[in-house]
Amino acid sequence: MSATIAAKALHILRNPEIVNSPACGIAVELSKREVEILEFLRRGLDYKKIADELYISPATVRKHMENIYQKLQVHNKMQAVQKAAQHRIIG
Repeated sequence: MSATIAAKALHILRNPEIVNSPACGIAVELSKREVEILEFLRRGLDYKKIADELYISPATVRKHMENIYQKLQVHNKMQAVQKAAQHRIIG
């Protein structure tokens, strides 16, 4: 096994948040906080309510959402929640 493959394998084993998509063969890596935010969005909470629940600012929620959009390659909240559900990132 090459060093590159071994490093990737170790990274996947050490980071359980990596979710492999059976549909398109991509790996999506979200932080625990990003997954929490997606769960709150799925339940219909807005950024202010999510910020209150997580004791962070709405600007921080927005920054997490920017990161989620980039990682999931989507352009809005609805697409993010749908894609996360498809990839079994959220319930």
